[in-house]
Amino acid sequence: MECRKEENLKKCTCSYDPCNKKGICCECLMYHLRNRQLPGCCFPREAERTYDRSFEHFARLVMERKI
Repeated sequence: MECRKEENLKKCTCSYDPCNKKGICCECLMYHLRNRQLPGCCFPREAERTYDRSFEHFARLVMERKI
């Protein structure tokens, strides 16, 4: 399977500029799941900017109907 990094970068909402996984979604997802997190693209813009990518933060946002 061919990586579509350039195409993915156009849609990537991650605000962490030094990230070396930007646009490489498979690596990003594996990294975050290994750390009990979700990638930034799963969060609304303001929540993503907190860099709290935890499952718990995501669940709170769902409960608050922000997602």
